[in-house]
Amino acid sequence: MNVVKGHKDLTVWKEAVELAGACYKMTEGFPSVEQRGLASQMRRAAVSIASNIAEGAARTSNKEFVQFLYISLGSASELDTQIEIARTIGLSSGPETEALQAKVNGISRMLQGLIQSVKTRSAQPGSPITSHRSPRTDGQ
Repeated sequence: MNVVKGHKDLTVWKEAVELAGACYKMTEGFPSVEQRGLASQMRRAAVSIASNIAEGAARTSNKEFVQFLYISLGSASELDTQIEIARTIGLSSGPETEALQAKVNGISRMLQGLIQSVKTRSAQPGSPITSHRSPRTDGQ
């Protein structure tokens, strides 16, 4: 059994960090009027994907981890929609946009697989998906 020591061990987290960087690069070219609009929303959604994976992995239960993975999945859906809106209104097009959307879709599939894996392991007693736990505060 593979036990993840933390979020940085997760391929989906690494992919999400790369996605956020690619999203920032793509939105740099948006007009200044959109920097506080669609560009900002896209960047927040992209950052949220990786951030929620990390936060979930740091939680003390697999149930909480799954909850944060679902939040990441929701952010991926938001970003997918925002990319489509950017394409529709002519702010982005071409291979860079296609690659970004493909990366979002790949991450969504990875998140769905991880959610199923964590749920399956949660159903088996004594099989944690992560070994990372919050520090104890009761002095022990």
